[in-house]
Amino acid sequence: MVGRRKKTKPDVIETISHRSAVLSIADSAAGLDLLVGFFSAVRPRPGRRGRRGHRTAAENLRKLTTTLQDNAFVRSNLQHAILSQLIHTDLSSALMESGIPLARGFWQELFGRLRHKLLPPFQSRNDFLYVLNRVFFRNSDYIWVEDIPRADWIAFFETLGLSLHIDDSRILRQLFLALNTLSFQVAQLGLEKDVLNYLPTPYREENPFVLQNYAIRELETVLEAPPDAPLDARVDAPPDAGEPMSETADRLKQVIGWCHECIGYVRENHGTQGASLHQTYMLLLLENRLERISILMDLLDGEHRFDTGRFVDFFRMLIRNENRRNSILEFASQSLWYLAYQIAEHKGAKGSKYITSTWAEYRGMLRSAMGGGAWICLVVLIKNLLTKVPMAIFWHGFVYSINYSLGFILIEETHTTLATKQPAFTASAVASSLDMRKNAHQPNLYNLAVTVAKVSRSQIASFVGNLVIVFPGAWFLAWGYDKIFGHKLVSGGPALKMLMDQHPWQSLSLLYACNTGVFLFLSGIIAGYVQNKIRYGHIAERLQTHPILRLSMPAARLKRLSVWVDEHAGMLIGNISLGFFLGMAGFWGEIFGIQFEIRHITISAGNVSLAVYGLGFHNLNPWYLATVLGGVIGIGFFNFLVSFSLAFIVAARSRGVRLREYPEFLGILWRYFRSNPLDFIRPRRRQAEE
Repeated sequence: MVGRRKKTKPDVIETISHRSAVLSIADSAAGLDLLVGFFSAVRPRPGRRGRRGHRTAAENLRKLTTTLQDNAFVRSNLQHAILSQLIHTDLSSALMESGIPLARGFWQELFGRLRHKLLPPFQSRNDFLYVLNRVFFRNSDYIWVEDIPRADWIAFFETLGLSLHIDDSRILRQLFLALNTLSFQVAQLGLEKDVLNYLPTPYREENPFVLQNYAIRELETVLEAPPDAPLDARVDAPPDAGEPMSETADRLKQVIGWCHECIGYVRENHGTQGASLHQTYMLLLLENRLERISILMDLLDGEHRFDTGRFVDFFRMLIRNENRRNSILEFASQSLWYLAYQIAEHKGAKGSKYITSTWAEYRGMLRSAMGGGAWICLVVLIKNLLTKVPMAIFWHGFVYSINYSLGFILIEETHTTLATKQPAFTASAVASSLDMRKNAHQPNLYNLAVTVAKVSRSQIASFVGNLVIVFPGAWFLAWGYDKIFGHKLVSGGPALKMLMDQHPWQSLSLLYACNTGVFLFLSGIIAGYVQNKIRYGHIAERLQTHPILRLSMPAARLKRLSVWVDEHAGMLIGNISLGFFLGMAGFWGEIFGIQFEIRHITISAGNVSLAVYGLGFHNLNPWYLATVLGGVIGIGFFNFLVSFSLAFIVAARSRGVRLREYPEFLGILWRYFRSNPLDFIRPRRRQAEE
């Protein structure tokens, strides 16, 4: 038993070669077994993971393709195996359903997938998807299938020589059924209010989503035989019958092109019109069904120029869809990221104002940040006064939240700057430079490195502007309080604890700074989401036509109100949410008995100044004070790092940007930093940057 070798499976080519005759198309069971064995020979062994395993799969496919070229008997058997499955199974689910959300609503589809994760749906043996799941039975098969180069799959199917313009009447019926069903679904979705009302004006009258249904009916009429002739007669039509069919197919392709233009128009105008989850989902359904119609047209257009590359894309897509058919993450990546894109766009539009290019802009950023620091001094003073008021812990958290919210709103309305609010917006602006939806060409990575340098120096300027006012400003407020009321605002044990709370290793201040980074990111998302909803719901226009407001307010004032809501309501809600995130954090920590607090660089800086005044410089160890100041800088670093990272990930993913496609960027950024390190701190003297 010890020395016994493990039995190896017989080679699939040898098994086929030893057959006495070519596989019969009528024997679907034997055909399925042959396909399972063939693609098992392509699949990398379980131990071969990573790049090596995927490379092995590509090599296996190339070897088998070469064998098919040299061995006509093996090629014929594989052709008949595939045809046996196409003819004896129902193709409708693969053509109409696989990879396409079936539910009319986002949440209905989401909960349906959750149910199917627990109990998979029933699948008939006569369903072609049953065949696909038998052949590619591992949930990870789509990985090696997609990693095999597209050119290798094209070479395989072209070598196979399978005539994909199938003439069998049963397959034709299934193709027509799928095409008509998809066409009616597209027409119905194109008449949805969330789609129709946002189309260009000319297309609202001549709706291309409806016109494609007429074009498909014309295509079907040309392809079908006369009413008194069998279906197979259409296949034997004379050559000149292809001419009107070609014109009809061209007309259909043109109309489908108009449909894609409409979808692109709606998405491109989300910045001004806004978007909703339902509308994004409707556009996703339309796009999926139109793509499937285009694939079916390749099978029926009669041009005899089948696009093998498109078929390979469809083949790989089917496998991925079936392996990932109940994946929640896959579904979210197809739908939620479109909405996230619109939220990121609203943030990105604001983020450009936080990026400085010239000395004038840099000095303006410093002045704006100094103004924001002045407001924070007032916020810190009021917060510490509220601490002295006896009240329940919930109400303490509530009044802290109101104080923070009002402070952030004042900073926004006075056009001053708070350093920690920049990352959520600048990250979106940086990701926009990699957006292939806006850049038809490959993005310039050197220019991206320059943009990163601009963001870095702008962030440093805002931090410096905030701190250069907060440190002395809070100290002078504490001095003024002492002179007016005859006692210090904080002193003794409370002041020492206030210093210890900012210490980098005697407290959890750096961890709490990460919590603040998350809250800064979430408040930016909320601001973008609300701004998007205001645009999508036409709130400004609805306010101007409100019957009560029109009677109770002058027209000019009502217009100013509607413009203010359109431009500022998103940021107002974002500031209020950030204030409550920060103010109520301690309350939730106390309620659940966990170490959960926040540390914000400017608020921490103000607390340090109050504590230093309360204790006196002469009573403090200089090294200890320097360490606490270093902790404040560390708090700012983690505020920025966490907020920027989360915002950049969302912005990049929502734009379909994959950072692994640009591995050379870090090297470009490092070389730029090494040659121009001061660019990351302050602008160059000249106006234009090379």
